[in-house]
Amino acid sequence: MTPAAYLDAHARDLVALLQRLVRVPTVNPPGENYAAITALLVRELRAAGLAAQRFPIPTALLKKHLPRAQHAFPRYNVLGKLAAPDATADTKTLHFNAHYDVVPAAAGWRHGSAFSGAVEGGWIYGRGTADMKGSIAALLLALRALRASGARPRVNVEVSFTADEETDSALGAGWLVEHAPIAPDYAVVMEGGEGNTIGCGHNGVVWLEVTVHGRAAHGSLPHRGVNALEKMSALVLALDAHKRALARRRFRSPDGRVLTPTLNVGGVFASGPGGKINTVPALARFSIDRRVVPGETVASAERELRAFLRTAAKKIPGCRITIAKVSENHPCYTPPRGPFCAALAACVRRVRGGRVKFGVSTGFNDMHFFAAQRKIPTLGHGPGGQHEHGADERAKVKELVASAKIYAELMTTFSG
Repeated sequence: MTPAAYLDAHARDLVALLQRLVRVPTVNPPGENYAAITALLVRELRAAGLAAQRFPIPTALLKKHLPRAQHAFPRYNVLGKLAAPDATADTKTLHFNAHYDVVPAAAGWRHGSAFSGAVEGGWIYGRGTADMKGSIAALLLALRALRASGARPRVNVEVSFTADEETDSALGAGWLVEHAPIAPDYAVVMEGGEGNTIGCGHNGVVWLEVTVHGRAAHGSLPHRGVNALEKMSALVLALDAHKRALARRRFRSPDGRVLTPTLNVGGVFASGPGGKINTVPALARFSIDRRVVPGETVASAERELRAFLRTAAKKIPGCRITIAKVSENHPCYTPPRGPFCAALAACVRRVRGGRVKFGVSTGFNDMHFFAAQRKIPTLGHGPGGQHEHGADERAKVKELVASAKIYAELMTTFSG
């Protein structure tokens, strides 16, 4: 039996495994149930024939990188290794990476719970099915298929399941590439490309928090105060000019799409303490999500955004602001050429048929840790899905099986 035939025959096993993963709600923030999910993932890797271990993140790093409220939630990264049967000193190593954390889930799911793993109409529903526990399940079944069929990988295989991609990855893939015993020559981050599109890059992001400082007063005497909300509103309107300037910048993806930097204001906004309907607000706070396209840098994007905010605030009478950095993630782009790109494209074509394209994701993921820090060829491909980060997130069972076949094909046909 070939790996592909095994996967066709065991599609239900893939679904069952994904259901088990989804039903462990690894919500980040704050970082719930990381111990449970990583213990499960270590067991699954060992059952597939890999040497696997779990790396706890030191408490000192937790305190350095996480808010105090999250210090009680430990972080772990999982690493598995499988040597090629005929490995020599020249055998290349292929690394697969996925994150196991998921964003919080609100109400409104058709099957009641965001963590049901319900199956309907060829889709599996639940937080993380598309982003990105579906990729984890597909890879684990691909590894099972290799073992059950006796297929021999032509590369050494490394597998990492990492924490905190939904925040900043500093204690996940960021920690892994700096501290874990890995030696990859190539990497597949199992998102950022799906269907017949392979990801060869992604946008970066800068997250800032802007606080507008006013002066409180009685609501019947507003002239005695400085209304922070009014000043914030004027500042937000002024940001339209910066948005228009960013829209004139262009990055052309290999698939022909044109990406531009974007600015999203107010994903989070709040008033200060002491707010009351009959009080002039003394403080107003809002967030800025600045997407950074390949060709830009996070540092330059942050620098110019801070400069614009300071200049705009000076033009608004009585507008005093402070700016805090929340997080950042770097853009990534690798021109799609070379044997690794050709090999993954061939695998996608054999499994899925049709023309294969290379593209750049508007969202960020963990590709840049391998491409920029490890400086190795890095691509993104996974089963994807629908409604990521929203209600009724779901993945198509057919796509999960196809991704598992692509991973198995790559491990058994590519040698570097």
